[in-house]
This record gives sequence, structure tokens and C-alpha cells, in this order.
Amino acid sequence: MGLAAWIAITVPAPLVFFEASHRWEESPKASTALWWTLGALPVLAAVVAARWTRCADRRRTCSALLAAAAVATLISGVFLGVSVAVYRWVIPLDGAAEWWDVLSTGVLLAAGGAAIGYLIGLAGVGRGWSPDRHGYLIGGAVAVLGVLFIQLTVQLGAEGSTSQYDVVGYGGVGPNAAAPGEAGVLRLPAAGRYAILSVGFAPQNPDCRVAGADLADRSAELVTIPPGDYGSDAASYAWVASVDVPDAGTYSLTCRSHDRQASYIVGEVPQIRGAVGEMVHWPSAVIWLLGTVPGLLIIATRCVSQRRVPASVGGLS
Repeated sequence: MGLAAWIAITVPAPLVFFEASHRWEESPKASTALWWTLGALPVLAAVVAARWTRCADRRRTCSALLAAAAVATLISGVFLGVSVAVYRWVIPLDGAAEWWDVLSTGVLLAAGGAAIGYLIGLAGVGRGWSPDRHGYLIGGAVAVLGVLFIQLTVQLGAEGSTSQYDVVGYGGVGPNAAAPGEAGVLRLPAAGRYAILSVGFAPQNPDCRVAGADLADRSAELVTIPPGDYGSDAASYAWVASVDVPDAGTYSLTCRSHDRQASYIVGEVPQIRGAVGEMVHWPSAVIWLLGTVPGLLIIATRCVSQRRVPASVGGLS
């Protein structure tokens, strides 16, 4: 449960909150996301210290306080390190963050939270309720929420980790993308991969095809989780598909979707930093499975604890 709560508070929550509270043209900063992590750190340390103190049945001694603080700070430091790694290599958001200052501040906050948790543990708060009793229910709920939020997290993370992107159109289809009399005509300056961007609220799963003199009719490859919020006040764009062409030249583009008025434009491929740039292309099943991991761990922990109880009873008898 602690792992699931930590992931939810430190990764999806900052991205979703920023998306809901800022204009769509703005991008979240790494420093802003890490404030959420530092805010959650003393709470995590307090929970760990309280649980350690209750389980170890410690007394009011200096050594007991130091032991609880050491365990809580160590575990909190590992969780903090994971969050820092996520925002440095997986979802490297814009802006600079003083990583060592974050780590040192986090250790101090964890130590303070551990001291409070030690006192809570001595008081025995929450002794009458155990999350293990509801492990299957909680695990199932966390797994479902993980599936729902993992795609949104990858999408918002990819948008926030995109280098400065200017939409330069080489042609398109639809009333909001094609020049008069040139619907479906592409003039591509070089060989390579190009992005197909949906304009506004156009469907993000079009059947787009590109053809040319030296290129047989080729189907564009859909992006599994299309990052969007590209463009300006005039129009917003989302990267929905990609296509490779062998040479520079003129090509034709056709896109079919359930919206006959949908518009699609061809431009450069957005440069997304970090591992999230690859995750937007992963199969949906892999993304969903990744989202269920915290919930599955809770269920697995419940199964292990259930097996240990009968063994302990048999040993006592």
C-alpha cells in the first residue's frame, strides 16, 4: 500500500494537478513535481517509523528512537531516490532541479517525520485495523486505478518532456490543415520519419496512408499514447501516427476516421526526452500491465501473509 500511495502522489498527481490548474500551453517543471515528493516524504517516514515501533514493541528509550529514525530514513531515502530517478531519466521535465539539494533536504524531512512516527507508534494509533485484512480488495482497486492512470501519466509525461516543438506543416488533409487546392499533397524536404498530427479535436486513431512515385501505398504507424498540447493559441495538435519515406519529394496523404471533417497535418517528429519517449509506442497491454504492478504487489503480499499464519499456528501447537 505504501508503494502504491507513493507512486500515486509523486508521479501522476503532480502531472494531473498541473494539467488541471494551468493553461494548456504551459509545461510542468521538474522542481514543481519534486515539491510533491518532498511534501510526501515526512508522511512516509512517519508511517514507517510508527509501524516499526509497534511491531518491535519498543520502549521510550533513546536507542529505540534512533532505530526507528534510522529505518524510516533509510526506506524513505530509497523511495526518494526512485522518484528522483524517474524525473531525471524516465520523465525528464523542463527546468533545472538541484538534485543533491533535493536529496539532502529529503533526508532532513524524513528524519523529522520519523521522530513523529516514533511517538505515534508508542501511542499505538491504528492498532485495531490492519490493511492485510483487506489486501485483496485494496489490491484490486489499486490495480484498476493503475490501469486508468498509467496512460494519462505517460501522455502528460511525454508532453512535459518534449523539447521545444514548433509545428511546421509539410501538407495535410482536412479543412484546417490543407491549403486550398492541395488537400492531401505533401512536400517533404528529406528522407526519414515524419509525424502525423491531429488538429484540434480530430480523432486520434485515423487510418492514414502515404504514397508517392517511389513509395507504394504505406500505412502510417499509430502512436499508442498520443502526446498532445503542441501548437499555440491558434490550434492545438497531437502526435497520432508516424510514417517513413525513402526520399525527399512530393507524396500524397489520405486519412480516414469517423469524423469526416477531421484535419491532419504532417510535420517533424516531436523530440521527447527520457524513457517516456519510447513508452508512448509500447503496446497497450504492456502499459496496462505496468499500471497493475502496485495492486498486484498488494495482492501478493496478502497471499504470503495468509500462508504464514497457518504455519505459525501449527508451530505454536
